[in-house]
Amino acid sequence: MLFESQITRLPRPFDLELGTEACAAVPALSGDLAKLIEGTAGSSPYLKSLIHKEADWLQEALQDADAAVTKLFAELREGAPDQRPTTLRAAKRKVALLTALADLAGAWSLEKVTGTLTDFADLASQLALEATIGAEIRRKKLPGATEDDIPTAGGMVSIAMGKMGAHELNYSSDIDLICLFDESRFDADDYHDARASFIRATRKMAAMLNDITGDGYVFRTDLRLRPDPAVTPVCLAMEAAERYYESLGRTWERAAYIKARPSAGDLAAGQKFLDTLTPFVWRKHLDFSAIQDAHDMRLRIRAHKGLGGDISLDGHNMKLGRGGIREIEFFTQTRQLIAGGRDPYLRDRHTVPGLRKLASKGWVPEDVAEALSDHYRFHREVEHRVQMVADAQTHLLPKSEEGWGKIAGLMGRDEADIRAELHDRLTEVHEMTEGFFAPDAAPADTDEVMHQFDEDVIDRWESYPAMRSVRAVEIFNRVRPEILRRLALTARPDEALLALDGFLRGLPAGVQLFSLFEANPQLIDLLVDVVGTAPALAQHLSRNSGVFDAVIGGSFFTDWPGVRGLTDELHDRLARDADYEAQLDGTRRWSKEWQFRIGVHHLRGLIGAEEAGRQYADLAEAVLAGLWQPVADHFASKHGPMPGRGAIVLGMGSLGAQRLNATSDLDLIVIYDADGVEASEGRRPLAARPYYARFTQALVTALSAPMSQGRLYEVDMRLRPSGTQGPVATSLASFKNYQRDEAWTWEHLALTRARPVTGAPELMAEVEGFRQEVLAAERDKAAIGKDVQEMRARIAAAKAPDGPWDAKIGAGRLQDIELLSQTGALLAGSARRTVAQGLQAGVAIGWLSASDASDLASTYRLCWQVQLASKLLSGSTIVPDEIGEGGRAFLLRETGADDIDFVVNTLTEATHKAAETVTKALASTGKV
Repeated sequence: MLFESQITRLPRPFDLELGTEACAAVPALSGDLAKLIEGTAGSSPYLKSLIHKEADWLQEALQDADAAVTKLFAELREGAPDQRPTTLRAAKRKVALLTALADLAGAWSLEKVTGTLTDFADLASQLALEATIGAEIRRKKLPGATEDDIPTAGGMVSIAMGKMGAHELNYSSDIDLICLFDESRFDADDYHDARASFIRATRKMAAMLNDITGDGYVFRTDLRLRPDPAVTPVCLAMEAAERYYESLGRTWERAAYIKARPSAGDLAAGQKFLDTLTPFVWRKHLDFSAIQDAHDMRLRIRAHKGLGGDISLDGHNMKLGRGGIREIEFFTQTRQLIAGGRDPYLRDRHTVPGLRKLASKGWVPEDVAEALSDHYRFHREVEHRVQMVADAQTHLLPKSEEGWGKIAGLMGRDEADIRAELHDRLTEVHEMTEGFFAPDAAPADTDEVMHQFDEDVIDRWESYPAMRSVRAVEIFNRVRPEILRRLALTARPDEALLALDGFLRGLPAGVQLFSLFEANPQLIDLLVDVVGTAPALAQHLSRNSGVFDAVIGGSFFTDWPGVRGLTDELHDRLARDADYEAQLDGTRRWSKEWQFRIGVHHLRGLIGAEEAGRQYADLAEAVLAGLWQPVADHFASKHGPMPGRGAIVLGMGSLGAQRLNATSDLDLIVIYDADGVEASEGRRPLAARPYYARFTQALVTALSAPMSQGRLYEVDMRLRPSGTQGPVATSLASFKNYQRDEAWTWEHLALTRARPVTGAPELMAEVEGFRQEVLAAERDKAAIGKDVQEMRARIAAAKAPDGPWDAKIGAGRLQDIELLSQTGALLAGSARRTVAQGLQAGVAIGWLSASDASDLASTYRLCWQVQLASKLLSGSTIVPDEIGEGGRAFLLRETGADDIDFVVNTLTEATHKAAETVTKALASTGKV
């Protein structure tokens, strides 16, 4: 496209005479192109000098600027390596001139301007590196390297940092590079020679770009962002850099690596290095402690540069001053550091796209992201014009009338308008960003708390592990007044204080969590709610405080995603981790977040016991489905893929019935079909039976092994054929034969709730079809009644109920009614799994009356409500005097009762009546 047709604005000459002189140097240009030259040269002495030097080239280049850049880059690549110092400097003059004209004319967007400058920096550093490494290779100074290694610099890479890394170089920018080499390419005996060669090449590369000669310079090159630059060489081994960041890396270095990218040399090795730094840059949990680090850094910059105080335009620093470019970058990068560990979508090197992504995920309000993006673009254009005047790496606005006149000329605007707009924009940026880093609203003072708390309890907090660091104490002291104020508003503040004390005592570390509270005060309400109501949930929270991340992660209060949604999310999460143990730990972290969500939703009345039970079951099923393939793949890496048709997990008991509580274990049976295949094919083949037995053990370990994030579930496999005496994995043929010919009545009762939950789809369908076939078979109903009565008696003898509040164990309670429901399903030949469906099956064959079934279902619901409340509140049987006012209020809301005595009396009466109904029904089994 013709350049002239792309012009949308024109500069004005501050000194018309200088503009006229420049136009005379390019007499073939006319119209808007001549006006562009006149305005540019009349306001920028530097660009005027370039116009004169490159006049012949410029007249052709301004026909099609894009084509001119492409041609220039191609010619550079073809040039002789020994001429690079000269050809690169000549190319820099042309790129600087053409980019400036395209910028001033509005022909190129800001992104294209900064992108073109960055593309040239990438090419220049690549060509310089090829020249210097090539010289080392030709002199035989780089062990084992040949000329074929020159394009990849023999294993060396330059990592572009800052604006170059972000593809956002400013007009007169320096370039920040970290130079590394891949030490794994060299034998130990050659390491030191290779290191010396790379150091020489790096120094010469930097000099080729940086040194000012009669032809000018290419880029001011800064190598000081490398680890510990005062004591380390200019080119480091990657392994040494990794060790530094793992042990000594600081928050500002994490922020710097948001923008890092390989720019020259061995790009593949550079990307591999950056991949290894992912855990350093992007923390697994929301990292609100980064806010304080970034704020401290901002204050240090201000103090060092003398940039404090009110905004005064004369001499104001557009980069580092109040409301400047760096404030927008810090704002963006800090929020990326906070949330990017959990959400890779937010990991964007670019500032404006980064803001856009943060807004799309709710981390930044849409209007704030739009405003800051607009200010950022304007700031960068002003910065460019400041630098275009004399090609100075400066960010300072002018102090003189002449200086302002030249800036106004390059912008083609009135000076007064520019000043007014600049002041407004700088002020708004400062107000927006300062409110994030240092909110003006101070927390309530402890003296204002309208309750006298036990000072002995508060005083002992300083001795807890969470307060072991000075920084943790500082942050906690800032949030403590607000925590105490909100505790004082609870029904029983002293109870709540002791609950909080227990939470703090169990907290292993405090900086991250206290920073989270400081940045999100609304979470304090949730903490107070949890610790004041559900000590068991609070204890879980103290050991897994990272689950708070989920509350502000954007989806905590959205609709329940169901098994499919959960499974898809877990699959996506696991795909980010190639390491098997990281996948297992990641699943634990993910599962705990969802368990916490279910508990909080239940606690706050957003869901009832029925929904909570189903959600706990959905989560367990998603965990099994999500881990199935990683476990299978890890096992197959040693022993080969599953022989035959594969295997499935058959969920039994509460999992099969899709009704779990907060502490449920999982009853599982693994069924496989080797389909005549005798052994697996892998590095270490196994016969089919031991293959599936060991795979099952690996699956159980994946679920139940304690790791840094705890365990997922306890697993019970005693419901498999022959119980603990049988193999841990059951072949399909054995399972079928056992169920047809050997299974006891109780095993067929258990089959009424069995459900395939994950594994080979065809095998799951076949097992489900067989289950239905077994349950539909004719039976001796009198024998079933006798067996169930004996079973019921053995259960009663084995364990007595733990008082009147035990909702599970005892006649007429959960376990008893479940037994009757399974009996009804078995007598009716029904494959339906829930308690209500089993009771209705009994009604359908005339074994139960409709009223008895309705009463039993009602009692079961009450027992379930009490059971889930007990697991959430205390993890054990409810003791009303020990669950606190908040716990009692939750229990009353859950059961719809007015007082605790009414609940226990209703529970006692209902279960007594249910026990009589169960006894009567079982006695009449032979009459069905």
